[in-house]
Amino acid sequence: MIVMKFGGTSVADFEAITRTIFIIGSKLDQKPIVVVSALSKVTDLLYRIADSAASKDTVQTGELLSELRARHTGLTCELLAQSPMLKEDAVQRVNEICDGLDQLAYAVCAVGELSDRNKAIIISNGEILSSTIICFAMNAKGIRTNFIDARKMMITNDSYLKGEPLTEEISVRVPDMVTAAFAGMDAVITQGFIASDLDGEQTVLGRGGSDYSASLIGMAVDAQRIEIWTDVDGVRTADPRKVKNTRYLEKISFEEAAEMAHFGAKVLHPLTIEPAVRKNIPIYVLNSMNPSGKGTAILRNELIEDGVKSVSFKENIRVINIFSMKMINTSGFLRRVFEIFSENKVSVDLISTSEANISVTVDASEKVERLVEQLSEFADVIVDDDKAQVSVIGKNIVRLNGMLKKTFAPLKRTNVYMISQGASFVNISFVVDREELSEVVQDLHDHLFENPEELEVF
Repeated sequence: MIVMKFGGTSVADFEAITRTIFIIGSKLDQKPIVVVSALSKVTDLLYRIADSAASKDTVQTGELLSELRARHTGLTCELLAQSPMLKEDAVQRVNEICDGLDQLAYAVCAVGELSDRNKAIIISNGEILSSTIICFAMNAKGIRTNFIDARKMMITNDSYLKGEPLTEEISVRVPDMVTAAFAGMDAVITQGFIASDLDGEQTVLGRGGSDYSASLIGMAVDAQRIEIWTDVDGVRTADPRKVKNTRYLEKISFEEAAEMAHFGAKVLHPLTIEPAVRKNIPIYVLNSMNPSGKGTAILRNELIEDGVKSVSFKENIRVINIFSMKMINTSGFLRRVFEIFSENKVSVDLISTSEANISVTVDASEKVERLVEQLSEFADVIVDDDKAQVSVIGKNIVRLNGMLKKTFAPLKRTNVYMISQGASFVNISFVVDREELSEVVQDLHDHLFENPEELEVF
């Protein structure tokens, strides 16, 4: 049994879905569990519908709802043009889903208030629509496919918009549901991103959560492999949209992949790796537009060579500096600081400490006003905006002779505001001005990958 996850660009339109169905059809002997995202750009459209409804803009809400319906019914008719009976059933089902969304959106318009619960329901419709259409299309192509509603097997806590999976509950529910769904079938299809809590209230895993869904399902069924199908030929040494002359990585470790995802690489959702690691399930990042490509294999650590694998970055962060003489020889100070971060639900990326100073980085989207106010009651706090974070990632890089020299050699004319070295020996990270990020990343990538032989493990 394998899990195959297809992202939005892999199910964007008639051509993309046709390619995806062909890929699935080539792997029926492996009993594929297909996990799909919403059609490309549809989740963005659903967020706009939610926001428009909350602002009581009935006209715009109606226009956006019509756009959503037209795209999905049009695609359904195109995919099922040769199967009139299936097309009729599929169009009816798509319209039923859209009718339910219309009713909820107009109800929100009427009151002008959008709860997290209703927002989760609205933005979940993209995956329900795409999986419904693709299920019909797969059956029309002769692939006997059953539909599983992910909300019945992916269980989270009651955080509607960023549900935390209850892995034990998922592990109990998924195997039986999948086994039952496969009876007399070639494949099953379900949705990424969407879930429900123990009371049956709908939740979502957060943006990009379809990868996470696929990994959780793979963990629950002890899959042979998890395939993440996207629009790039695997993982590269840096983001090719930002950096020239990047290189394709044939294989990386679970730890390296997790660090890349956490520190800015956009190929995988940051939480994807952990469920696969639990069962030692290999993950493959593949290109649905180039199905014959090898992609990148993500494997256990002992199968991966030492060395630098990538330069990742976060483009817009802020640095929070916390200074207090009270830190010196005082127990409990760090605990107090990070309790405040926890209370304000502000996530920290990098941490650097000295005897009287703590520096941390947070994403620029985090709301920190209340946090800074609380910290300022017992410390001097300075917030530096318009910064960027750069991370050099690889296996045992701290043990590479000359690694620090090679990392910082291109930065002679660059202000470095903070340096953090991972205890796992997997990353070295630092903070620079946001306006210098492009030049820094390109220079660093060239320096590390043009002369890799200069680095030796000691």
